[in-house]
Amino acid sequence: MVRMRRSTLAMFTVLGLCMACTSPPAVNAPVTEVLKTWGRPTAIYALQPAGQRLEYASGPFGRTTWMVDVDAAGRVSQARQVLNEAEFFKLQSAPGLVRDDVLRWIGAPGEWRGARGGGQTWSWRYPTHDCLWFQLSLDPQGLVQGSGFFVDPVCDAANESHNSARH
Repeated sequence: MVRMRRSTLAMFTVLGLCMACTSPPAVNAPVTEVLKTWGRPTAIYALQPAGQRLEYASGPFGRTTWMVDVDAAGRVSQARQVLNEAEFFKLQSAPGLVRDDVLRWIGAPGEWRGARGGGQTWSWRYPTHDCLWFQLSLDPQGLVQGSGFFVDPVCDAANESHNSARH
């Protein structure tokens, strides 16, 4: 599990709240307007044949990641919040994905850890009432091996703390 200082967690929380209040960029808006309103992206990915995707992730405890696609002319072609079950199901049905495909599709994971055999397990929190997160495993070469929905350990810890206080 990734540990961080409270000040860092507070910064990510504020960033996530600010982004949640901001409307998504309008199609055909200039990228300069996006950068002025949303600030520096958390990552930038090249799109083929030309253009780029700006990632705006809300951090390890945030539940949103916006992907803003910008065409070769520097205008927004689409903006979408990608941390949702529809995107995860599409990702699960796409064969042969590698690490960079996942990053370009749903952005950086909120948490990651090493897995058996030298691979990694990546996790994303997303808006849900069931306190789940989406996890994906990569082999040592970065090939997606599997994925699924699991109970977020933050919820388990809260439940254990609540239950132990009652006894």
